[in-house]
Amino acid sequence: MANGSHFRSAITGRYISKSAAARHPRTSLSESGPNRSSGTHYRSAITGRFVRSAAAARHPNTSVQEDG
Repeated sequence: MANGSHFRSAITGRYISKSAAARHPRTSLSESGPNRSSGTHYRSAITGRFVRSAAAARHPNTSVQEDG
């Protein structure tokens, strides 16, 4: 986890502390900077990779929507 990062829960979408992110690594994401792309993208909290909207709809508790 990068220094100076913010952590967000994939379930609630709220920011969480670093210790909470460490306790729940499968459902938390690290955000290190602004999203510079256009459109809406989805990211898996488990793998950190971008996923398609259909996969995000199937797994709403482990996917985060990123707006550009």
